[in-house]
Amino acid sequence: MPLKQMKLHRLKMRLNNPFTTSFGSVQEKEFFISEVIDGDGNRGFGESVAFASPWYTEETVETSLHVIENFLIKILQENDIQYPDDVTQLFSSVKRNNMAKATLEGAIWDLYAKRENIPLSKAIGGMKQEIDVGISIGIQPTIKDLLKTIEHYVQEGYKRMKIKIKPGHDVNVLREVRKHFPNTPIMADANSAYTLEDAEHLKQLDNLGLMMIEQPLKDDEILDHAKLQEELNTPICLDESIHSLTDAKMAIQLGACKIINIKIGRVGGITEAKRIHDYCRKHDIPVWCGGMLEAGVGRAHNIALTTLSQFVMPGDTAGSSHYWEQDIIQPEVSVKNGVIKVPDQPGIGYEVDEEALKKFTVDLKTYDL
Repeated sequence: MPLKQMKLHRLKMRLNNPFTTSFGSVQEKEFFISEVIDGDGNRGFGESVAFASPWYTEETVETSLHVIENFLIKILQENDIQYPDDVTQLFSSVKRNNMAKATLEGAIWDLYAKRENIPLSKAIGGMKQEIDVGISIGIQPTIKDLLKTIEHYVQEGYKRMKIKIKPGHDVNVLREVRKHFPNTPIMADANSAYTLEDAEHLKQLDNLGLMMIEQPLKDDEILDHAKLQEELNTPICLDESIHSLTDAKMAIQLGACKIINIKIGRVGGITEAKRIHDYCRKHDIPVWCGGMLEAGVGRAHNIALTTLSQFVMPGDTAGSSHYWEQDIIQPEVSVKNGVIKVPDQPGIGYEVDEEALKKFTVDLKTYDL
């Protein structure tokens, strides 16, 4: 792959509505769109998912830029890339900083698929023509607001509701939701808001028929998650705890979870995400693709990943209009009856809207490769 140039577009986009979790609220999203260009003029695109503050992982927008500029670009300049999997191996000399790595790796995967004239989903081994999707709902001002929001998305046909919880806003809320929506698939996402001492309290979730509780404890508490899973009938799903295949192996072998959420940015790119997927398939652990408030490019990568066979649960890849008044791709990602049709065009399958990209770009850096 004769890589010639890398561009890093820094964007600011405002969400339609604030997205609130146990960590806090996000209204404006600042992120990077990476653009890699080969000697023939082909272009591949990736997207960063780090937030402005280190509340989800230790990475931020600024640390990602530092690592990309001062380390990862240099690695690409000094090495030849034969296949996208090479990127993961080359970047392994840089510890963690997975979101920075995935920002560039995603663009190279898109470029590779376009050079091969195949959809990205096929390039990574996916087989599905359409994927089921759910919706992630942030903490609402009142239970009434939450019920109204859920009703809206049930009517739109989304296959699953993910509800953010935190201490003081959990069991009572979920009981009301289950009362009004007795047959709707529901999961609860705690974003590490609890401790093992809350086990008795969390046991109250067992009679609500939840699909799972996601990341109840801190990300480095895999042993405590194993102890908690022994106490709960509700399956635990790990998110922030899983940064690599090694983490996934440990969690599964210790019995710390029964489900894993795979996020491309959190694990360092598509290559590592595939490895985790393959291990989970071998050990019969269901996986699904979580969201990070992505714009269209990142959303397209998530769609491609979800076409792999072990993604048997609806992901968070909702339609563009759920998040943005205007997205940066054409056509925008659309959902019909809880289903997204997988694009069959080469690469990510969506065209970057050049005018929208320019509109939201606040800085642009170019690096020769």
